[in-house]
Amino acid sequence: MIEFLALPFVACLVLTAIHVYLGLHVLARGVIFADLALAQTAALGITVAFLAGHAIQSDAAYWYALVFTLAGAGLFAGSRTRRARVPQEALIGIVYAVSAAAAVLVVDRAPQGSEHIKQLLVGSILTVTGDEVRALTLLYAVLGALLWAVRRPLLLISFDPDGAAQRHAVRAWDFVFYASFGLVVTSSVRVTGVLLVFSYLVVPATVAALLTDSVRGRLLVGWAVGVGVSAGGLFASYAWDLPTGATVVVTFGVALAGVALALAARGLGRAVRTRGTAPLRSLGVGASALVGLAGLLLALFPRMDHVWLDWIEAPLPAVELGFLTPRERETSRESRDAIARATAELARLRALQQEVRWGARAMHEEATERLRQFVAGQSELAAGDRMVLRTLRTRARERQRYWIGVPLLVAGTAGALALARGRCG
Repeated sequence: MIEFLALPFVACLVLTAIHVYLGLHVLARGVIFADLALAQTAALGITVAFLAGHAIQSDAAYWYALVFTLAGAGLFAGSRTRRARVPQEALIGIVYAVSAAAAVLVVDRAPQGSEHIKQLLVGSILTVTGDEVRALTLLYAVLGALLWAVRRPLLLISFDPDGAAQRHAVRAWDFVFYASFGLVVTSSVRVTGVLLVFSYLVVPATVAALLTDSVRGRLLVGWAVGVGVSAGGLFASYAWDLPTGATVVVTFGVALAGVALALAARGLGRAVRTRGTAPLRSLGVGASALVGLAGLLLALFPRMDHVWLDWIEAPLPAVELGFLTPRERETSRESRDAIARATAELARLRALQQEVRWGARAMHEEATERLRQFVAGQSELAAGDRMVLRTLRTRARERQRYWIGVPLLVAGTAGALALARGRCG
């Protein structure tokens, strides 16, 4: 595993080093979607180059993307004013939407357009080469040295815009920032895709802003988050045979959610220590209201997805089986057994696919295609049995609406009202 993930991990470290610093500026300036807009602008440039007959990874595609991105950077720098009628974030959103729509229009004329869009969104970091990593390292090292040399005016503009407006040529330094920003985005999009570029720029900086106030502290925390998420996302991608770029993006989201929940729990603990049980009572009101709402939705709309009830029925299938007829229970058992067999066979076939994909097992092209067909066939069989189970679950929900939904509605409403009265008293 290490030999296959070493280069992608090094590429992630290189991205973390420069993207986290730029992300601090993006967050401080409040132009959260500037990176996404510039990344989409770069993607539009690559798409135009692709339509013109250039390969996505070619030098020509890179220069197309850079020209488009620098044009966007100049627009963002020129639109920054202290008292604008239209917020800069609105302009950034417009640039993103127009660039995305234009990319769709352009790629509609290109062969294999859907594959091109997918590659631009999630990238192909798993196939990054040593030459690409070395080129990115050299470019970002030079750019990082430049940003370090001019860090004082850039930090002043980002973190103290009012003071910067009086002492510096804001638009000139803004263009330096956005131009370097655009160069980084253009270089990264070809390797990682739009979504991963956005994640590396925004998520570590957001986590750092939640945990510390100092610029140096945010930089160190952001780097730590980027390194940890990169390692975790790549490992999860390998362990579960998932698309690498999308897995790393989701891992960033999980990390941010974990930090937010931990901070919320800490805040609740402090509130309990200072104000007693009143915050817990408020939490109880909210929980009771959710219980009542879940019961109401089950009673009114039994055919909709009730995820909470699915979670209960997974370890306790009797909750669903108790509302089925004997014949329906027998059908459910047969379908579950068939799904179990298909799942075991799919696990075996996908493990073989993973060995082939990662180079651990050699297989001819014809055998690889047969393996893919076997996987697709087993998946179809399992999907048919799951459809049967969904039909049975719908029948159970029609009966559960009265025996589970109505009692939950009554209990949740009564609990919320009782706790609310106690809180007011």
